Amino acid sequence: MSMLKLAIQNARSGMRNYLSLIISLAFTILILCNFINLVDSGILDQLGESNARNIEVILQILSFVIGCFMFFFIWYATNVFLTKCKKEIGIYVFMGLSNQEIGKLYATEILFIGSAALINGLLFGILTSQLFTMILMRLSTISVEIYFDVSVRSLLMTVLIFVFIYGIFVIKGYLDIVHSSVLEMIAANRQNEAVKQNRWLLAGKALSGVILISTGCYFAIKDAGMEVVGNLLLAVVLVVTGIYFIFGGLIPLLFQSLAHNKKFLYKKERNLWINSIIFRMKKNYRTYAIVCILMLCAITALAFGIAMKNRYDNIVHFENTYTYQIMSDQAGYHREFHNLIEKQNEVSYQSEAEITMLHEQYISEKFTVPIAIIAYTDVKNIAQTTGLPFNIKEPKDGEYVELNRLYLMSLTNESIGSTQEINGISYTSVDQTTAPYLGYMQEDMDYMIVNDSTYQQLKLLGTSVYMYNYKISDPSRFERSEADIRSSSHCLGLVKVDPERAEISWIKILFSVSVFMFMVFILASGSILFMKIYNDSFEEQARYHILSKLGIDDDVIKRSITYELLLTFVMPLLAMSCISYFSIKAIGELMQTTLPFVNVISLAVIYVCFFLFYLLSRFLYIGNVKKAVNSMYD
Repeated sequence: MSMLKLAIQNARSGMRNYLSLIISLAFTILILCNFINLVDSGILDQLGESNARNIEVILQILSFVIGCFMFFFIWYATNVFLTKCKKEIGIYVFMGLSNQEIGKLYATEILFIGSAALINGLLFGILTSQLFTMILMRLSTISVEIYFDVSVRSLLMTVLIFVFIYGIFVIKGYLDIVHSSVLEMIAANRQNEAVKQNRWLLAGKALSGVILISTGCYFAIKDAGMEVVGNLLLAVVLVVTGIYFIFGGLIPLLFQSLAHNKKFLYKKERNLWINSIIFRMKKNYRTYAIVCILMLCAITALAFGIAMKNRYDNIVHFENTYTYQIMSDQAGYHREFHNLIEKQNEVSYQSEAEITMLHEQYISEKFTVPIAIIAYTDVKNIAQTTGLPFNIKEPKDGEYVELNRLYLMSLTNESIGSTQEINGISYTSVDQTTAPYLGYMQEDMDYMIVNDSTYQQLKLLGTSVYMYNYKISDPSRFERSEADIRSSSHCLGLVKVDPERAEISWIKILFSVSVFMFMVFILASGSILFMKIYNDSFEEQARYHILSKLGIDDDVIKRSITYELLLTFVMPLLAMSCISYFSIKAIGELMQTTLPFVNVISLAVIYVCFFLFYLLSRFLYIGNVKKAVNSMYD
């Protein structure tokens, strides 16, 4: 038999073992291809130059992220494949094959698997390109004309990226086999991914893992200034390292302790699966750690997308608090402007306030935006007339409340207590609010809410203007009253808000993109765990064969498998669930909001997905065990 025929036969017989790997790689290729194609298709040009440019940058960054993820995913998968292949090397050695021939056989087999993933990924990527764009735009609530257009450049880029990454590990595996001794390759069948460790070493790893994760979570939610980005990066490194120590130390230590508890061990056939889990942890702890990290990436991606969408909706609502905001140099003209607007539109509500923009020479610290003050009573009256919530306590002399805009996210994480020096006098921030009392105009300046007496004192240090705000019942008719308003000699400036303003609509694409990233991470993590369990099921056939010979009932074996696989899935899920609280809280800190519902929704989706992976793994695992049990009667 030729080497090519042998490689094809091996690849065909082992295809079911790597079906999950092929599906995961194909899906990743599909997403990568469609992201690149969406940039090249020209569909985004309909959103305007600014939006198209921002979305293209996002998709290019995400394509790079998917490429990096594909690199590590292929690295892990090819290592698993190489380990499994080495278990058959003994047969090839006795057949008289050299290391070079065995290496070529391995490279040919793994190329077949990679080719199957690439062909399926590209094929389904082409077939679903229009559907992908429709789903992406539908989730983003962006209206564009969608047409079928597959760019040759996007296909070539996808092929080059995949072939480059995959080729690196094919060559690495080939060289690994060529430069290995025959004894090393034969002994690979008896090697585990981790050496046996004593309990004191496990306890040291467990303590290190707890400390690292706790420290990482602390830095993730720590209040900070501009160093918040550095804190988040440090948190990621500490948490990832801590997860490896947890699965390599704490969890094995817990199960070893349970195995030494005889009262626990010998109840309900626990000894059939507790010891198996201990062995599996020694052998597969890196796999469980990778799965936990990927799930953490998945929940963070989904939470980030949901949070961004909600934040975008809040910003749009913030900006559309008023339809017209009129600046005047005198008070008492609200009725005049109201009547001018009522000629073409119906006013739903209105408010007015006096604000003072402080002169720069009286402010000790210079800012890029002007600083304005507003009296506490005016803000309170605005809340009453517009129906906005109001729970601000009146600041004392020397104090102020920050009236902030809604940021999409903030790279600073400063707490209340900052000071502002005006004309030699220090004023301390005692509270802050993002309620849209001044609507769109709240975004152009930094506002300080002070008590009425302080306002009268500081009023002399700046230029005072009067702001008249109006919300009409049908904001889409906003242009009809513009000419009437500007006809007034008391109108010094007018801000009109278009409800269909699309300058920041590119933000909505982040939600749909995060959904696809979530799917990539979940499918990859589930596939890795499924692939590992499925391969382990073949190694466990001999053990269950012996158990059947000893008279262990099939139902008992099935229950043992159920408990064992259930814990295999539950362990990374529980670890991810605990850590996800802090990762989502960190996202909330960046966006200056709380996201408890995002955590619950994301966890629910992941638990459902992994439950399906568990059912599939259990079904195939028991099927393989039955083959081993039935073979004793053949």
